Amino acid sequence: MESVGHPTPYAERVLDVVERIPVGRVMSYGDIAEYLGEGGPRQVGRVMSTWGGGVPWWRVVHADGTPAPGHEARCVARWREEGTPLRGERADMRFARWDGLPEIMT
Repeated sequence: MESVGHPTPYAERVLDVVERIPVGRVMSYGDIAEYLGEGGPRQVGRVMSTWGGGVPWWRVVHADGTPAPGHEARCVARWREEGTPLRGERADMRFARWDGLPEIMT
């Protein structure tokens, strides 16, 4: 089996964004690429599948709010713990999507 090695500079930027997604919020793979201004959803997905285990991976979803395939049950459980707005078994993107701006506490 081939060793994965250290994350690339692009992967580090992706992982940094994922670490900053607030509790109870999500970003799609495409949102992250757009926020960074580089790559696309597939590149972000590749980073997450290779190096995403150490960050809150459950906060990164498909554009329709569905979790990564194979991780649905664990993802939905985390969302419920965090109070993420849901529509059935997916994140409610209208209310749960984070735009990358600092959260303002009122």
